Amino acid sequence: MTGIIILILLGIILFVIEFLLVPGITVAGIGGLVLTVLGVYKAFEDYGTTTGVWFLIGTLAMSIFVIAFSLRAKTWRRLMLKTNIEATVDFDITEDQMKVGDKGETLTRLAPMGKILINDLVREAKSIEGYIDEHSGIEVVSVEGTSILVKPIK
Repeated sequence: MTGIIILILLGIILFVIEFLLVPGITVAGIGGLVLTVLGVYKAFEDYGTTTGVWFLIGTLAMSIFVIAFSLRAKTWRRLMLKTNIEATVDFDITEDQMKVGDKGETLTRLAPMGKILINDLVREAKSIEGYIDEHSGIEVVSVEGTSILVKPIK
């Protein structure tokens, strides 16, 4: 009987893994189905119809309980990312905001992309000459839409 219970529990665990961690039809879902059905089948075969029906009812009830418990928000709150994204989408940069030849500094390391400060605007830019350390002087080489290419000031 212990073997049947282990088969059913492993099947339910694989169902939860399939449902929450690996979306789609994968080995976990198929394995969960096979193990659960095999466990219930073995209960019918080894212990008769009455015990088999009780195992089937217990398996269905436990499956519903485990999935409902897993889907509760409080269960997954410990695993959730708790940061808010407060960024906005950059719009095309106009000539009066930034143009080729403007000088500024890097706020973060450009490796090759990072944040820059030019004309009191903080934007993301790409270095055309490899890495540039933070708080280094830079010059704008190209501005196309929201794409800014910079080079270090020597």
